[in-house]
Amino acid sequence: MKKYIFLFTLLISNQFIFSQTKEIPKKNSQKGFAKIDFLSIDMPITSIPNEKNMGYTGIHYNLLFKNSFYTGLGIYGSVSGYRGGFFTLGVNAGIKKYFTSDFYLDTGFHFGGGGGAGAPDGGGAFILPHFNLGYHFKDFSLNSGWSYVNFFDKGQIKSHQLNLSIEIPLDFEYANNKTAEKEISIDNFKNTDWNQKPKRNSLMVHLNNLKINGNTQGINNGKTIKLAGFELTSYTNKKWFTFLKLDGAYDGIRAGYMDVILGGGYHLSINRNKTNILAKFGIGAGGGGGVDTKGGFLLYPDISIEQQIFKDIYISLNKGYLLTPNKHFYTSSFGIGIKYYIERNGIISNNNYFTRGKFKGFDLIVKQDIYLNAERMTQSTENLHQISVQVNLDLNKNIFVAGQTSFANFGNAGAYAEGLVGLGLKTVSLFNYSTTFFTQFLGGAAGGGNISTGEGLIMKPSLGFDYKLSNTLRLRASGGYVKAKGGKLSSTFLNLGLKYNIAFLKLK
Repeated sequence: MKKYIFLFTLLISNQFIFSQTKEIPKKNSQKGFAKIDFLSIDMPITSIPNEKNMGYTGIHYNLLFKNSFYTGLGIYGSVSGYRGGFFTLGVNAGIKKYFTSDFYLDTGFHFGGGGGAGAPDGGGAFILPHFNLGYHFKDFSLNSGWSYVNFFDKGQIKSHQLNLSIEIPLDFEYANNKTAEKEISIDNFKNTDWNQKPKRNSLMVHLNNLKINGNTQGINNGKTIKLAGFELTSYTNKKWFTFLKLDGAYDGIRAGYMDVILGGGYHLSINRNKTNILAKFGIGAGGGGGVDTKGGFLLYPDISIEQQIFKDIYISLNKGYLLTPNKHFYTSSFGIGIKYYIERNGIISNNNYFTRGKFKGFDLIVKQDIYLNAERMTQSTENLHQISVQVNLDLNKNIFVAGQTSFANFGNAGAYAEGLVGLGLKTVSLFNYSTTFFTQFLGGAAGGGNISTGEGLIMKPSLGFDYKLSNTLRLRASGGYVKAKGGKLSSTFLNLGLKYNIAFLKLK
């Protein structure tokens, strides 16, 4: 009799565990790596006699697949020479093949668009193939070799050069996007792959101001540049973090200024974790809009104080400096932002107020835009083409927040770029779960390339749809209207691209 009772109890226990875990979405893993590279581009002799090489550095993230193929995104900026404010954005693809346990060959290419700082970039479209030899150390790898850059759409920048890269493995975990907004008690995750420590991230949308100091800025001396942008932070532990910040000017000077900063910092929590003090230091690239940053290399010390206003949302005030090492460009920085903290993909936390986990939808979109008859300041009107990257985060099943950056690649406007944020609405999946319709409204900073955007503020409403190709990939198309406040840009636009959509587990 005891034997039957034991077997019955075991059967019921197994059934209970199965019923608790079968509804838990599967945790998937995706291999990837971050990359920073540098190359010295031989610039053509144009408006600057005996021009020095342009130091060109990039920040990339690539997905790595089992057959050694990788693909991803990268943004480049000038950090030495005379072209501070020269930026590009593009897509990567390549093959990494190991011929020993540590040595490998890396061959691939980068295609994108951009330019600026008066450089002969034509329409902005360029290719950057490479062939490198690399060595894999324990926690990182180094590679170097030949590369070639060619701004082929009427541009004059063409150069063969060596390149040097450092790569860091950076994998991530995710769930199928169809699980988005599914909410489950933390107790039900304890016998699953999600029973691990969460990773902490934050996303901040901010307005910043740069008060230009010194006597070397010409017409910009003493002015305040008003910036809009966003900052993404990833915590390595409870106190230390890394961050990536992108800003663009929308008021105060002629449109076109932009900066990209990569750095790290220290986080101190007080007042029972309701108040945070953050000390940050970053390096990066910036310029454009008539601001002279020489080669473009910038330093960024900053201190911020944050106050909790909702459970995961803080208001942030910052004060710091943004300057070139020799202080030729020297500004004091102050701003305000809204920051959203995320504890993701794990349930083992020291914070006792987390009781449930919720899967949140996340989209990464790469697309090609065309602005019909984009108005110029001095040149004849023609179509403008640009490569664009957008990130969406679901607030609920029907509302999402979005951030977008775009760079011209055809249409004789290589220096034109945008940095936008906004909100969107979307339907549930229709037609046998294959199609979703959406509308979004974005606004922010834009300028450069002789496009008539005034001081840089634009508005960009649109309508569109996406169609399912696989569990993580969708075809996306939309159309809309772009209007510059204070400029003549007023155009209909169309775009077509791909959307990579996943979900992550967020504690709440």
